[in-house]
Amino acid sequence: MLKTTFAIKRDELKVVMERTFDAPREAVFKAFTDPHAIPQWWGPKRLTTTVDRMDVRPGGVWRFVQRDAEGNEYAFHGVYKEIDAPRLLSSTFNFEGIPGDHELLQTVTFEDLGGKTKVTSTATYADVEDLDGMVASGMESGATESWERLAELVEKTSRTR
Repeated sequence: MLKTTFAIKRDELKVVMERTFDAPREAVFKAFTDPHAIPQWWGPKRLTTTVDRMDVRPGGVWRFVQRDAEGNEYAFHGVYKEIDAPRLLSSTFNFEGIPGDHELLQTVTFEDLGGKTKVTSTATYADVEDLDGMVASGMESGATESWERLAELVEKTSRTR
C-alpha cells in the first residue's frame, strides 16, 4: 500500500504532503471537489463531516463542519483561489476553533501517472507561530488519516467503473 509523506519546512513556512493514489487523476480531483465525496474521506473516522457550503469556483466559499461522538463541532472554511481541473486546486484554509486570523493557503496539485495520481498538497503559513500551532493541533495524524480514507474511496470507485 502507498503511504502519505508529511514534511514540515519551517524555514519556508510550509507543510508538504504527498501520496500516489492508485486511481485516475480525474477521479482523485473529483473527490476533492464533489460535496458528496467530502464526508466520505475528509477528517478522521471518529468524526463526521458535513459540507455546509462548497462553491467550487474561483472566489467560491467552502465550509465543512465536523462533529465528534459527544456533539462537539469543529468548523473549517475558506475561499477557492485557483482551479485548473484536473491539475490544480488552491484555496484558503481557516480553522474556526482558533481565535484571530490564522489563514493559510493550500495548493493541491494532481499529477497524472498513467492510471495513478500523485497528489502534492502544500500549506503555506503567514508565520512560524501559525505553522507550529497547526502542527501541534494534530494536523499530521488527521491529514494522514484523511488521505488513507481518500485512497480507499478513489481506489474502490475506480475498480467499480
